[in-house]
Amino acid sequence: MVKGSDVLLILVAIIFPPAAAAFITGCSCDLLINICLTILGYIPGHIHAFWLIYKKMQAEERYGRGGFNYVGNGQYEPLYTQQPGAGGGVPPVNYGATTN
Repeated sequence: MVKGSDVLLILVAIIFPPAAAAFITGCSCDLLINICLTILGYIPGHIHAFWLIYKKMQAEERYGRGGFNYVGNGQYEPLYTQQPGAGGGVPPVNYGATTN
């Protein structure tokens, strides 16, 4: 399902593809690849930016909104793993705490 943020990303990708790649991936190798593709030809930069947006939309459908982390190369991983017997989507036991 397309959300308003995805439409905004698509509009940004049409105007300047590296900006859309930066919004999705941050300062990563994918941003450098998109900049190089845009310099080499405007259309390849668009294709790469649209591919990144598509992969982000797939991750939102699979893991839920905000329930994933970008790991590079268009791949996402869930923030929380499902534990047996738990309701699923729970943070790890020592999340945000130190152990003695």
